Amino acid sequence: MAEISDAIAMIKKAESDAEQLIADSQAQSKDMIADANLKAEESVSEVKISAEEEAQKTVFDAEDKAKKEAQSISEQSKVEVKSLKDKAMGNVDEAASIIVKNIL
Repeated sequence: MAEISDAIAMIKKAESDAEQLIADSQAQSKDMIADANLKAEESVSEVKISAEEEAQKTVFDAEDKAKKEAQSISEQSKVEVKSLKDKAMGNVDEAASIIVKNIL
């Protein structure tokens, strides 16, 4: 009879150990899921920040490029205006001579 009692006690202990193992596994599983969710949220946040920084950098680069291009166009315009002015001033003397000849 003691053997049956010992066997029943061992079975009950095994059941208890199995139930505890299941409970521990479930708790560990919940912890792992929570940790994974936290890491996923952190990753998404980091990606958003990185994307915002990259977008801002792209805007700054485009603005810088546009400023350089505008400056280049301005410089080229100044050169062309000076050239036209110099050419026009070269014709002033000739125009004045023609006007004086026609008046006299």
